[in-house]
Amino acid sequence: MKIGIVIASNDAETSWNALRYANFCKIQKDEVKVFFMGKGVEYQKVSTDKFNTVEQVQQFMTSGGKIYACGSCMKSRDQEESKACPISTMKDMYDIVKLSDKVVTF
Repeated sequence: MKIGIVIASNDAETSWNALRYANFCKIQKDEVKVFFMGKGVEYQKVSTDKFNTVEQVQQFMTSGGKIYACGSCMKSRDQEESKACPISTMKDMYDIVKLSDKVVTF
């Protein structure tokens, strides 16, 4: 199954759970893409020992998951692009939604 996950929260626990779900889906052999938008692009800044979002993203990427991040949202927060938070566009999000069998938002 193709699963799209949109994360628009900068709440560490919410982002952590969304990313744990993404990792679980990868274990089930699903194709998974995560799109961070709005406050969600701040996932690296809000990561804590208890809700380690950075570690979850690393695990997700290692298993072949694809990460996208809204470029406008990142620019408005003066964030730099990185491998773990690549600048993407609304077209990328559109394609994720259009091509996914299921889309989950957090």
